[in-house]
Amino acid sequence: MKFKLEHTDSVTQARAGEIITDHGVIKTPIFMPVGTAGSVKGVHQRELRDEIDPDIILGNTYHLFLRPKIPILEQAGGLHKFMGWDRNILTDSGGYQVYSLSANRKIKEEGVKFKSHIDGSLHMFTPENVMEIQRAIGADIIMAFDECTPYPCEYNYAKQSMRMTHRWLDRCIAHLDKIPFKYGYSQSFFPIVQGSTFKDLRIQSAEYIANAGAVGNAIGGLSVGEPAEEMYAMTEVVCTILPKDKPRYLMGVGTPINILENIALGIDMFDCVMPTRNARNGMLFTAHGTINIKNKKWENDFSQIDEEGTTFVDREYNKAYLRHLFAANEYLGKQIATIHNLGFYMRLVREARKHILEGTFLNWKDQMVRQMDKRL
Repeated sequence: MKFKLEHTDSVTQARAGEIITDHGVIKTPIFMPVGTAGSVKGVHQRELRDEIDPDIILGNTYHLFLRPKIPILEQAGGLHKFMGWDRNILTDSGGYQVYSLSANRKIKEEGVKFKSHIDGSLHMFTPENVMEIQRAIGADIIMAFDECTPYPCEYNYAKQSMRMTHRWLDRCIAHLDKIPFKYGYSQSFFPIVQGSTFKDLRIQSAEYIANAGAVGNAIGGLSVGEPAEEMYAMTEVVCTILPKDKPRYLMGVGTPINILENIALGIDMFDCVMPTRNARNGMLFTAHGTINIKNKKWENDFSQIDEEGTTFVDREYNKAYLRHLFAANEYLGKQIATIHNLGFYMRLVREARKHILEGTFLNWKDQMVRQMDKRL
């Protein structure tokens, strides 16, 4: 993997760049639609490619490990071929899913023992076998196995967890050197900064991760319930330490406003289930605020879903029809809303990139934040 930093904003820390992998170019800043189990919910790969047009999507190690299971993915030739996607894929290591299974997992130095949410079967994730699983899935960018601490979190727990994450990182790196690529293309490895919302721990972790010398770095353990101001404060601290010549990925973030504010702090990559999950509940994101399409006020509004939108659903369908689909519990409504929201997120990061390159990012960002912070 190569990373080319094209421009850094003169007022903020916002950056525009390019990540180049064997599956193509990723223009940053970038939002990665979440395809947890090898599918971005509610969207055909054709629509994903032709309408939403992301350079990279995300899959999840935990879910793919449990279903369809690794032998199936290996027989298919990896996740790209299995799901019919010829662009970039990043896999989360499963650390966040393990964190979310708090009642069904046990964390030890060796790794994490957990029960499947599907059938209750017992499994073990270690830094070593998670690297093997991600090799077999075949994503272009793979993540270190870490522990994601909850919020709020006691200082001593966060400290011990961070140190274990660092030890697990060393084991990930040592084991990766022993296992070759499987499918004729290379994979790139990102370690993850932890430390909850404690500044001194975030500094220690960022220094440890920076010293690992990986081709890119991630920030985890944020967007887990902490106030946005704390998220921004931790991101700002970490970005002053992580290398400027390598991409920075803020995991699991977030709202459109979160994304713009974190771009301003120096983040290059994002993922979040929010645009797809909220879409299935009738919440639409737009440049002028959020819409709950289930509200009666849209019942006879025949205007386009989003006159500024770039996807076919924004042009071809109206708000009254989309509200009707939700009222009638038609699956098509969720599909239309999902395509719209993902299209909006992609448009947002591409506009951010354009303004960074033009030197007009800060004014544009501040205006967009004011506009989007409304309920329509």
